[in-house]
Amino acid sequence: MSTKQHSDDRGAFAPLSPALIWQLSAPHTWPAAIMPVLIACACALATTGAVSPAMAWLLLVICILMQSSVNTFNDYFDYVKGADSADDNVEVTDAVLVYNHVNPRSVLAAAIALLTAAFLLGIIVILEAGLTPLAIALVGAVIVVAYSGGKTPLSYLPVGEAVSGIVMGGLIPLACYQVLAGSLDFLMLLWAVPTVIGVGLIMMTNNTCDIEKDIEANRRTLPVLLGRPRARAVYHGLMVLWIAAILAIVPIWFPTGIAVLPFLLLAAYPLLRALWLNPLVPASRIGAMGQIGSANVALGALYAAALLF
Repeated sequence: MSTKQHSDDRGAFAPLSPALIWQLSAPHTWPAAIMPVLIACACALATTGAVSPAMAWLLLVICILMQSSVNTFNDYFDYVKGADSADDNVEVTDAVLVYNHVNPRSVLAAAIALLTAAFLLGIIVILEAGLTPLAIALVGAVIVVAYSGGKTPLSYLPVGEAVSGIVMGGLIPLACYQVLAGSLDFLMLLWAVPTVIGVGLIMMTNNTCDIEKDIEANRRTLPVLLGRPRARAVYHGLMVLWIAAILAIVPIWFPTGIAVLPFLLLAAYPLLRALWLNPLVPASRIGAMGQIGSANVALGALYAAALLF
């Protein structure tokens, strides 16, 4: 499917309504933006004793706008390249351009508007915290566009999981910590390892379920290169590392939070067991994405509680 098919029928396009923009923003993926900010806030509060609630909320809104922009860009580029279809085991609300006759140019404009709004709000952050968060944000913005756009998008290469994990799970907490704590502490990157893994697993869940689709679209994602059996083995290893990182970080740097860890393990077990048993095939894609989103929320929230305990 391509925009060329509709180039002579622009008057028939349906308007891009607020409801469709909401669907393009894909709120079910927002844990990838919310949890990194939450962890940064928890670390800043634990190490400094106080953070600005207003600034914390502002950072959260900016990160959600950036995540929404990524999702919208991704839908747009997948559609115009013919990578999305109604046969891909996605919910109707998760494929706006496939199921709704809207002008792809309007979707592209919406993606740009979301990213612009994030940067405009970021001016307030820059005035408060200096140019360091701007430098980190610019790196993130370049990667946002490179992830979905260009001749060879990063999402078509076996680096998507690492890039999304490092940018959303690592650089965002680093920038947010600098703003909230007033200093740049690269220990934040170490404390953010669980969010790097959690966000990366969101992408790996999607890509492992989409192996057949991605092969047809000439995408060489990591699961495509590994094949599903080995991709699932790596996936399981990352799940174990996710928990191990939390169990190592809390006792070493935030020892009073050890009391929270049993509750974290109890909450994590049913969620991670369901993911472990999920075959990560096209038919289980919708369920798997819900499971990894829930796991990110539960582990992220309890990890933040351990940091603050």
